[in-house]
Amino acid sequence: MKKGTYIALMTAFIFIVMCVAAPWIPAQSAAAATKELILDEAGLLSSQEVEELNALANKYSAERETDLIVITTNNEEQITDELFTENYYDEQAPGYDKPHGNAVILTLDMYNRTVYVGGFYKGEDYVTNSRADEITAQIAPYLSDGNYSQAFEKYLTMAYEYLGDKPLDEDSGTGSTYPGSSSGNYPSGGSNANPDNILFNTWFQLGVSVIIGGIVVGIMAYNSGGRVTVNRATYEDSGASSVVDRGDRYIRTTVTKTKIERNNNNGGGGGGGGTTRGGHSHSGSSRSF
Repeated sequence: MKKGTYIALMTAFIFIVMCVAAPWIPAQSAAAATKELILDEAGLLSSQEVEELNALANKYSAERETDLIVITTNNEEQITDELFTENYYDEQAPGYDKPHGNAVILTLDMYNRTVYVGGFYKGEDYVTNSRADEITAQIAPYLSDGNYSQAFEKYLTMAYEYLGDKPLDEDSGTGSTYPGSSSGNYPSGGSNANPDNILFNTWFQLGVSVIIGGIVVGIMAYNSGGRVTVNRATYEDSGASSVVDRGDRYIRTTVTKTKIERNNNNGGGGGGGGTTRGGHSHSGSSRSF
């Protein structure tokens, strides 16, 4: 192989690897410092549970560029869970990369025994009213049984997955539901994958891109030696051949449709979103447990 051809092939290989790998490499977190995202004011969690949940919340928050927050409270002021969440957002100004930025907040009110999930900015766009209602519906049984750590982990995972898949149409009734749910609006084709799946591993993705690039360059190198001009007609004796033409004839296509029934029962959820006193719009859902 000539030197010029070799350099051209290597350049093409590097370019292909970069193009294939670039979309799979996650953006580096703009907020590298660990945040305190699990605020257990009601003392429902052990120190180890707080540490583990906080690590998970920071990981998911960085990947979705949205703070995922959990607050437990005894609610001495005896206000609604929605108002408590709004006041917290106004006064504490959470946000992934700026004050009053992207956030999803779960508030567990032990006085009224209710749970509220609200989304702000990107959180509002992705964790819509119906999706927030789906989250509260799925974690309510854990809360009723006192399995608070499991409930919060479920919330973090669902919020993470919703933040990676923009809804088709809020409360339109279109799309499939979240795995294991009886209601909600989870778009068909949405991301139901486990975030720890090997397919999301950066090294695995780079390895796949290198293999793909190698195959492409290998094909280019194989074909660089010149074009083959011999074909079946070169040695064929058309006068003595006994092969006749064959073909397939298309007749028709049949399509059947099956209606999928949806259960629109909220299971006790409600509340919806609103606007804080500071003027910040949000989505939301409240549920008793």
